[in-house]
Amino acid sequence: MSEYLKDKVIVITGAGSGFGKLIAEKTAAAGAHVVGVDVNAENVHAVVDGIRGTGGSALAQVADITDMEQVTAAATAAVDRFGSIDVLVNNAGVMPLAYFADHERAWQKWHAAIDINIKGVVNGISAVYDQMIAQGRGQVVNISSIYGNAGIEGSGVYSATKAAVTTISDSLRIEAKGKIKVTTVKPTGITGTNLASWIVNDTAIMGLVGQRAASYGEHVTALMNDDLPAELTDVDSIEYWLIKPDDLADAVVHVIDQPWGISLSDVTVRASGEDYLY
Repeated sequence: MSEYLKDKVIVITGAGSGFGKLIAEKTAAAGAHVVGVDVNAENVHAVVDGIRGTGGSALAQVADITDMEQVTAAATAAVDRFGSIDVLVNNAGVMPLAYFADHERAWQKWHAAIDINIKGVVNGISAVYDQMIAQGRGQVVNISSIYGNAGIEGSGVYSATKAAVTTISDSLRIEAKGKIKVTTVKPTGITGTNLASWIVNDTAIMGLVGQRAASYGEHVTALMNDDLPAELTDVDSIEYWLIKPDDLADAVVHVIDQPWGISLSDVTVRASGEDYLY
């Protein structure tokens, strides 16, 4: 790991589990001061306690990212504790895949996704913006998705929220030129996270695989049976089929671990042999 992470103050939303937990642990291990933000108090305190237990520097902040006052309070606590905010990782998000025909059982999750995936990002940026401008530098990393690349059958609302994240990122980059660098990270399908718990209709994933549906179905069956060929699970194989949480977290760490003058602005993290189309 290079010197560019050491002593950076990094605020991470959704730090209590999944990608956020991994990003928090990896950046702290490289010498960053981590401010973990999560609505789940038990989870975020456990993550922060784990970081501190290995000699890292971290602060836990319990906040609902859809509540502007709570997010602002978390940012204020970060400055009070560490003196600055160098990086915000807008990681918290949910994935309520469903067809519009599923509206009766999906609408509540759709509304929550709009609040979390869009308003949460806006709130995070708003909470750190003045501090970063006053410092003269900062970085915002927004986690979008390949689902945001197009209108996809079975993910209309989720795709719209992630397209919004990309648009917000682009607007911030243009407005804050030379003061705040902005990175949009778009992961493809990934296992081992809590995102799947928000899916309303499991078949809605098929809109993203299109003409590769048969191949995708075979691979998923093999995955469930713990029977995927070795070349599909080896990250050093060109046939690597599905990224893992560590792969995405490493990519996020990489875009932060840069000199201030280098901005890796748009990053899509794919498996080279995946079945996803967009």
